[in-house]
Amino acid sequence: MAETRLAVVSIINESMNSAEKMNALLYEFGEYIVGRMGIPYKSKNVFVHTIVIDAPQEIINALTGKLGMIEGISAKTLFSKY
Repeated sequence: MAETRLAVVSIINESMNSAEKMNALLYEFGEYIVGRMGIPYKSKNVFVHTIVIDAPQEIINALTGKLGMIEGISAKTLFSKY
């Protein structure tokens, strides 16, 4: 098995229509997800999500890239040193 990295994926969802696609993608990568938190920010009509993931770097990059391809979603990743 490839070496894994711990990372935090930050997601801003500006479209309620994208929630189903985002959740389906997170389910697909579920075996690597350590935890997740979602916060609705009603005054700005956006949803902020934080995903903690422990996976090979290629898997984390694939998740972030696929998230970024969904309309209305922005995603960035912060990797730990380990």
